[in-house]
Amino acid sequence: MSDLPSEAAAANELMRLAKAIARHNRLYHAEDAPEVTDAEYDALVRRNAELETAFPHLIRADSPSAAVGHEIAASPLAKVRHAVRMMSLDNAFSPGEVEEWAARMRRFLSLPGDAALAFTAEDKIDGLSCSLRYEGGLLVRAATRGDGGVGEDVTANVRHIADIPQQFAGSGHPEIFEIRGEVYMEKQAFAALNAAQHEAGGKIFATPRNAAAGSLRQKDAAVTARRPLRFLAHGWGEVSALPADTQMGVMRAIGEWGLPLSPLLARVDGVAALLAHYAAIGAARADLPYDIDGVVYKLDRLDWQQRLGSVGKAPRWALAHKFPAERAETVLEAIDIQVGRTGKLTPVGRLAPVLVGGVTVTNVTLHNRDEIARLGLRRGDRVVIQRAGDVIPQVVENLTRDVVREAYAFPEHCPVCGSEAVAEDGEVDVRCTGGLVCRAQQFERLRHFASRAALDIEGLGEKSIAEFMELGWLEKGPGDIFRLRGHGEELIARKGWQEKSVEELLKAIEAKRTPDAARLLFGLGIRHVGAVTARDLLKHFHLLPALRQVAERARAGDVEALAELTAIDGVGPVVVKALGDFFHEPHNRAVWDDLLSEVDPPRYEVATRASAVSGKIVVFTGKLETMSRDEAKAQAERLGARAAGSVSAKTGLVVAGPGAGSKLKQAAALGIEVIDEAGWAAIVAGAG
Repeated sequence: MSDLPSEAAAANELMRLAKAIARHNRLYHAEDAPEVTDAEYDALVRRNAELETAFPHLIRADSPSAAVGHEIAASPLAKVRHAVRMMSLDNAFSPGEVEEWAARMRRFLSLPGDAALAFTAEDKIDGLSCSLRYEGGLLVRAATRGDGGVGEDVTANVRHIADIPQQFAGSGHPEIFEIRGEVYMEKQAFAALNAAQHEAGGKIFATPRNAAAGSLRQKDAAVTARRPLRFLAHGWGEVSALPADTQMGVMRAIGEWGLPLSPLLARVDGVAALLAHYAAIGAARADLPYDIDGVVYKLDRLDWQQRLGSVGKAPRWALAHKFPAERAETVLEAIDIQVGRTGKLTPVGRLAPVLVGGVTVTNVTLHNRDEIARLGLRRGDRVVIQRAGDVIPQVVENLTRDVVREAYAFPEHCPVCGSEAVAEDGEVDVRCTGGLVCRAQQFERLRHFASRAALDIEGLGEKSIAEFMELGWLEKGPGDIFRLRGHGEELIARKGWQEKSVEELLKAIEAKRTPDAARLLFGLGIRHVGAVTARDLLKHFHLLPALRQVAERARAGDVEALAELTAIDGVGPVVVKALGDFFHEPHNRAVWDDLLSEVDPPRYEVATRASAVSGKIVVFTGKLETMSRDEAKAQAERLGARAAGSVSAKTGLVVAGPGAGSKLKQAAALGIEVIDEAGWAAIVAGAG
């Protein structure tokens, strides 16, 4: 087990992992648009499992270890509840993990260490899981896996897949029998489909798996009928009776009923035979007509499967032994820079097209400037590309790094707006400092500026901002928001707008011409200057020009200015540098001056009341049910307290709502007073 973090850090990491894994599950299972490789996803899952093993008391209600697939996104297809949950599989990546899996089953079943175990082994197709329900031998319903409990009804679409019989062959079938398997598209058919899509100007699919999923989940079954989909069975769900008492026996019966099985399905005795079959399938992988990403092992005896049961989202008696990533060589023809909505500069390698794992790869993310330096990458280098059975490939080796060639110079200015591009101390990401003037960031920055947490301009939401940007009305930055009145007549004439809605929007904008200075500062989106820090700064400086003057002096090396800033609670070197970088960039100064020519924030003052928490640091944790977190922090300020985001020895009070976790435990360990939301309300009501 790798080095473990503190309990508090583990809780935070588990929270981040839960959100990240849920997002990648949604992209893969619900939207058919994955953003990370299988290997990267597996690394997240393994790290989550490692932390949950070390800190079982921190396992979250939304733990990804209990999730299968993803809840169905908005879809025109009807939902179907599976009678028997469609499970996922645990993964192994080495022979040792396979041997340990077999040993765990022996221990669970109280078998001697040398007890013989028989297994089935078959290739793991990279397709879309599907359940076929037969009643009286007739196909009555087909459904995708969805989140394992509820899937989508794709019966009409499945009837167009030639591999799937409408009626079982032979006789004497169980009354109810659900076949589980994978809908997939062969590599050659995938290439032909993409060629046809390109010719017709249609959607180009990233992988055969994406093409299969998109083709099966069509509202119009006629579209599915035109797509070359295939099916292989690998198991079963609800059944009224089983035709055999072993995994292999049931699979043979399914094949006799007319369902296609993998030609590589085999029954083997012992782990050594399993690993040999894995190696044989791996050797044949490139020549298979379809994509696979591993081999699936299942204990053959069904009575033992029944005793073993499942844990979390996966059965104990089955395992997916994954293949290492596929690789190929090609030439790095160029390095381009993309600028994201947060200003991050991401280098992208443009490659001479190369086939990796059945997919033609032309682009590869190079992550950041440190990764480019680590690999010594330059235009013209011959590189090894790795693709872990998914969409995003990566460079794993530079074969020509010793060839004398000019080193790549990572840009010091944003390629979109020309602003300085810098990396903070200890960070590898380089970011554009242009912020509100950078076209790549402008939408996200303006959305934040107008949001409820910042200026709170009612009616100016994402849709309106996007429309005004497209019209060229928000070119300079947030100052343009206050010049929208000049477009009032044009706006009334546009579809979706009426005179009343335009007037209400313009009225809401005018109401913010004397904004709260701290909200305005927060709205500018200066890195590391959040809502609380903005208030802390303005409580000290009161006026925005005074803050700018001291920040500029501090960046120029003025020791007194630096000391003045860092003496403010919640302001350290990182915030000071972020402020200095912001005002050092000419584009940002232009945006600042333009904005302050349109608005006049009054002197910032916080009227405080004497209270039981005056002078204390207060931490809010858990879910607040009667107020927002921002409102609670504002209340603390008015009571002469300071709201902080983490518990320390300096914390004077913790207000805990439902779901409070590690912060509550830290407070208990430090002997800090903890109250609930009602207790906080009593303090507010009793303030002088």
